[in-house]
Amino acid sequence: MKARNLNILLIEDDAIEVMKMQRVLSGIEQDHTIIEANNGEDALSILKKKDRLPDLILLDLNMPKINGIEFLSILKKDERLKFIPTVILTTSNNQRDLLACYYIGIAGYVLKPLKYEDYVEKITRLMSYWSMNELFIA
Repeated sequence: MKARNLNILLIEDDAIEVMKMQRVLSGIEQDHTIIEANNGEDALSILKKKDRLPDLILLDLNMPKINGIEFLSILKKDERLKFIPTVILTTSNNQRDLLACYYIGIAGYVLKPLKYEDYVEKITRLMSYWSMNELFIA
């Protein structure tokens, strides 16, 4: 089975985290496309303008304007957007955040490790999984 190239919406307000993600993805053999949003508000306007929805959303929780949990709540109430797999990518291991996200309906919750090598391994595995996943709506 051939892995798919993914269109990924990365919702992250930290420029260093965005650069880390780009660096990891550029080292992966697949040609994933990243669309960047600095916060939930920007992400919603990107999603409303797009004809083609992303295959996967990577979402930080702690952001200005609309935080990750508020963004998720809005996303999951929208008939057009609610089925986009959304994975939380955060430094927060707060159990309340984790449970709130699962309750709303996320596809995964990944803690960003401090060591870069561990980050590379986690993101590589995450991309490998989602590029092979059969759940995507055609």
